[in-house]
Amino acid sequence: MKYIISIIKPGKLDDVREALSGIGVTGMTVSEVKGFGRQKGHTELYRGAEYAIDFIPKIKVEVAVDDNLADEAVRAVASAAGTGKIGDGKIFLLNLQEAIRIRTGESGSEAL
Repeated sequence: MKYIISIIKPGKLDDVREALSGIGVTGMTVSEVKGFGRQKGHTELYRGAEYAIDFIPKIKVEVAVDDNLADEAVRAVASAAGTGKIGDGKIFLLNLQEAIRIRTGESGSEAL
């Protein structure tokens, strides 16, 4: 099993959700997060004063998938979230040792 963590632009969440649902991903966890990478933040004006915004709002999407679906899920996220511009985000792919469904006690791929 694989655990896929994607950091994407907030406006791309619906596209990513639809892309993952379209390939059979049945569940995901979504969090509002802030961070920066190569974008390095930006400055904004508020009532005539300039403020540095170091952390940019992003969305973190986490999904657990079976090994045979991992590559397709990564491609789906990349194509749905990508604009070709700086700040599109990142995808992290980790090995998932175990998954257990609390309600039934199912484990492994059956728990996904």
